[in-house]
Amino acid sequence: MFLHLGGDVVVRMSDVVAVFDMDNTTVSKHSRNFLTKAQRAGEVVDVTEDLPKSYIITNSGGKTRVYISSISSQTLTKRAKSRKITETYM
Repeated sequence: MFLHLGGDVVVRMSDVVAVFDMDNTTVSKHSRNFLTKAQRAGEVVDVTEDLPKSYIITNSGGKTRVYISSISSQTLTKRAKSRKITETYM
């Protein structure tokens, strides 16, 4: 299954490592350092249409990507859970 992150961007559910709330996690120095390093390494993909609300870390084939999304982490988590439930019963 796939998870829609905003705009025209979807990622495989199996590639998703974590979904974070932008406001809550960027308070931490470690999170800010992680995002800065990812940006410098060219691993950040900005898919926001408005203000960023979440970031999603994926890993596919050993390649890490950090997606910045205007969709809240709660909404993304609900989408992911509903898809897993749907897959289970199909």
